[in-house]
Amino acid sequence: MTTVSTEPETAAPSRRLLGVELLIVLGLSLGASGVSALISFAGSITAPLALGKQVATLNASAAPGRPWLDLAWQTYYILRGLMPVVLVGYLLVREGTSLRVLGFDLRRKLGDFGRGAAVAAAIGGSGLALYLGAQAFGVNLTVAPSGLPDVWWRIPVLIASAWQNAILEEVIVLGYLVRRLGQVGWSWPAVLVTSSVLRGSYHLYQGVGGLVGNMVMGAVFCLLYRRWGRVMPLVVAHALIDTVAFVGYALLAGHVSWLPTG
Repeated sequence: MTTVSTEPETAAPSRRLLGVELLIVLGLSLGASGVSALISFAGSITAPLALGKQVATLNASAAPGRPWLDLAWQTYYILRGLMPVVLVGYLLVREGTSLRVLGFDLRRKLGDFGRGAAVAAAIGGSGLALYLGAQAFGVNLTVAPSGLPDVWWRIPVLIASAWQNAILEEVIVLGYLVRRLGQVGWSWPAVLVTSSVLRGSYHLYQGVGGLVGNMVMGAVFCLLYRRWGRVMPLVVAHALIDTVAFVGYALLAGHVSWLPTG
């Protein structure tokens, strides 16, 4: 007796479907952030106050004066921010692979951390110099990496936020985007430019310095990802850069003269 399967046959998705999938993922994550940053920048440059006098606060308090409620909101924001990565993981599993195809795993912990630390050391200092220069010339807002109250959970939340940013950005705008654009037939130069411009776009709320600096960082990260074939070292690098920026600002703001605070 022959058994007839009732399961529908699945075929590899077409280039068109992959392109639609990519637009949906970006529309739910960093593409939407790019549009939001553009609107924010338009508001900043048309405001009566000069651009260099305005402040962009990252990791702001969600419930001032209510630390436990604030902690609940911060935890929610961090976990919600990782959901696009979960979606990408699911889509890759449906494809017959996993996030490991992007090199997002713990198989090479020491090597990934060493490479990431080296990249962070090389990029972190130059990035700070570019920001200070852009802010001094009035083409960048003053970026306040922490607006959290001085409570016991401030530093852990800032570190968790740094890792959330790193995982989201590198998995989506580096690993997933590069893979999908390659699958739909884009050339490597076009992929490099697109990934870099996208990374710069959602930092535009900071000003011209945030746009240009992150486009350069995006190009470097793309080249390294192509060379190493692993997104994890770039996740580590990004997380270390953001951790130093977030925690350093929280500890140094108001205590050193060279750090703008608005």
